[in-house]
Amino acid sequence: MKRFKRMLTLLSLSAVLAIAGCGSGNSTVANEGSASPEGNQAADTSATETAKLQVKTSFYPMYEFTRQVAGDLAEVENLIPPGVEAHDWEPTPQDMAGITEADVLVYNGAGMEGWVDQVLESVQGTELTVIEASKGIEIMEGSGHSHEHEEDADHSHDEHAHEHEEEADHSHDEHAHEHEEDGHQHDHGGLDPHVWLSPAMAVQQVRSIEAGLAEAAPEHKEAFKANADAYVSKLEALDQEFRDGLKDAKRKDFITQHAAFGYLAREYGLTQVPIAGLSPDQEPSAAQMAEVIEFAKEHDVKTIFFETLVSSNVAETIASEIGASTSVLNPIEGLTDEDTAANLDYIAIMRQNLEALQKALNE
Repeated sequence: MKRFKRMLTLLSLSAVLAIAGCGSGNSTVANEGSASPEGNQAADTSATETAKLQVKTSFYPMYEFTRQVAGDLAEVENLIPPGVEAHDWEPTPQDMAGITEADVLVYNGAGMEGWVDQVLESVQGTELTVIEASKGIEIMEGSGHSHEHEEDADHSHDEHAHEHEEEADHSHDEHAHEHEEDGHQHDHGGLDPHVWLSPAMAVQQVRSIEAGLAEAAPEHKEAFKANADAYVSKLEALDQEFRDGLKDAKRKDFITQHAAFGYLAREYGLTQVPIAGLSPDQEPSAAQMAEVIEFAKEHDVKTIFFETLVSSNVAETIASEIGASTSVLNPIEGLTDEDTAANLDYIAIMRQNLEALQKALNE
């Protein structure tokens, strides 16, 4: 495994330097050698750190889930920097080189990372362990249908086999608008990749990550399980907070800027009415705007949700037209500078989303 090769290389170099030091008659070298226990400890510490799993993650939720499972047994690095919208990001040659040098790549799948097929093709034949966190989860289509990712014991990625089956649609077919593609639009292939926005689905993703890390470093299997169990307990508590907080809401429908909250809506008996489609880059037509405005007036909607990292102009236009207010419903595709400064994480931001929904659905 790559990390063991790096550790052996470092230890070999330390041995060579130690031999060279023993053979030298230079008094300065001898004095440095007198502190050899401390020096050896530093070398051993460095070797241990180098031996950690080197893990790359595709965007923030994957980073957070992986970090929680790996604990101090891995160096986890997110490919997308804070403040960058995940739909728009593409890996640079430097990013590609970093992925190739890593032990593990964790990504969401279901079409979220449009660049991932290119990456997977480039790493074929390497020792990279690839973890698709949404594998095994029933994937919704933008039209409300669902696909189930084919189960695969091999976390090093096979072609997806999606099995079509009907799904109870809480993302509302009549209000899930399909838009023509243009050159600037991120394409999810018609699938809704935003599974992490349901805490119940997040639990499944954490378990997939746990299994993949255990495959990459089986000697740490029990530690990964203990870390995953602890984090899953927190996610299950969050899931219960959503169930308790939304079950008695006065209304069940909410308007949001793009169709990111289908899994959350389905899980908690709500109806998502998106202004645009699955990507925040999609712009609604005038007719689609008029349809949403009509729906908002008929249902006395008082809050229009927009999101971080993208322009709120469309939401503000509709809110102004109907005399409503706007509020943030965060898809957590990345952290803003403010989120980072406030030390907010996935669970904290999801609690903010719950508070925003409770307020809007009880106006």
